[in-house]
Amino acid sequence: MHKKRIYEKYFKRLFDFSVSLIAFTLLFPLLLIIAVLIRLKLGSPIIFKQKRPGLNEKIFTLYKFRTMTDKKDDQGVLLPDRERLTKFGKFLRSTSIDELPGLINIIKGDMSIVGPRPLLVEYLELYNSEQRKRHEVRPGLSGYAQINGRNALSWEDKFKLDVVYAYNVTFLHDIGIILKTIVKVVKREGISSANSITMEKFNGNSN
Repeated sequence: MHKKRIYEKYFKRLFDFSVSLIAFTLLFPLLLIIAVLIRLKLGSPIIFKQKRPGLNEKIFTLYKFRTMTDKKDDQGVLLPDRERLTKFGKFLRSTSIDELPGLINIIKGDMSIVGPRPLLVEYLELYNSEQRKRHEVRPGLSGYAQINGRNALSWEDKFKLDVVYAYNVTFLHDIGIILKTIVKVVKREGISSANSITMEKFNGNSN
């Protein structure tokens, strides 16, 4: 367990709450418009909910805007993600608009503005002891890995950057990540991996 610095221990949560509450209030009209468009173009539910591990591996419900349809094949099985992700859904993902409901997670205290991305619960048993350290801080809307390659990174490189962040939480570092995230979103960089529309599934470490 790493030793928390003053900012991380006393001020980061206040910073997260204040900024996220202001952002949610200002963006609320946009969120309503996006919600209506999702209902018309993709159906319901509008909000995608999924259990994810957070600080100290505590499970919480992650909120995102829906980006895929529920199209199924003749046997009633959902089609692959690539076939269910519409042009509108791709736009929501490439602009990170689908992540905006995560502001609610930050306000609630499940997440931070900056931190390792919250991944699937099933991955918990696949991490090695070093990789598990990514859960010593709250997960974030964006993080150190996201500004250094995002989904274009390998899982191993992504986890290394997550742990580096977990041991180097400072106010200036967070501000730098937030500013670089804005640039990445505008340029729409690192949205996809080499073999997937987002990121291929993590199946454990090779050694």
